[in-house]
Amino acid sequence: MKVLLVDDEPLAREELHYLVQENNKVTKIIEAEGIKDAEEQIKNNQLDMVFLDIQLADGNGIAFAERIKKVTNSHLHIVFATAYDQYAINAFEADAVDYILKPFRAERINEAIERVAKLKPLSKTSANVERSYSPRLLIPNDERTIVLQKKRVLFIQASQGTLDIWTIDHHKITSKQTLANVLQQLDPRHFLQVHRSFVVNLDVVTELQPSFNHTYELTLSEGSKIPVSRSYVATTKRALGL
Repeated sequence: MKVLLVDDEPLAREELHYLVQENNKVTKIIEAEGIKDAEEQIKNNQLDMVFLDIQLADGNGIAFAERIKKVTNSHLHIVFATAYDQYAINAFEADAVDYILKPFRAERINEAIERVAKLKPLSKTSANVERSYSPRLLIPNDERTIVLQKKRVLFIQASQGTLDIWTIDHHKITSKQTLANVLQQLDPRHFLQVHRSFVVNLDVVTELQPSFNHTYELTLSEGSKIPVSRSYVATTKRALGL
């Protein structure tokens, strides 16, 4: 199940991400900080479920839900996740599956996910359809496009609006694109986002060590150390078979 989290509060998104990833029915989590960002993610991904806040900096979540249910994706199941209890009737009129209040509790998050899991039909991404990925990564760089063999990628780091793509020969390629765009080109069996700013090649990971405050650190084959943030720990362990 592929899930989108929409909340303009970074700490709320992080806590929700941490709770959602603990459910083994969830295979991918995407985040959006507002309606404009959410629209782009829904357009570019075949999602099953959205945890949606109501009062967002760039609009109203209920109005947005009504719009996407009618126009964008009739099979996208919506769960409102908000600090306000007075909008519940409006939320269910917008065809919401559930309505969860902050602060979030693991039991309620899992209950909402289970409700969606029982609904049919889910999007095509929930079926056992294996996507074919190119062995090459296309990287826009100034006025040219660099073609890189994906197996040569060590890790990718997002920083101040650009991406740094590090290769096994310690070469850095910088590109002005989003991490989400690059992730669309990468096979999740071999590449994993382990932090808001980092994606790693799982095939070059040699060690996973606990760090401070429930975070972890990955060691790559050539010695690089990559942080694993708290909200990505469970997903990383599953990907490594732990």
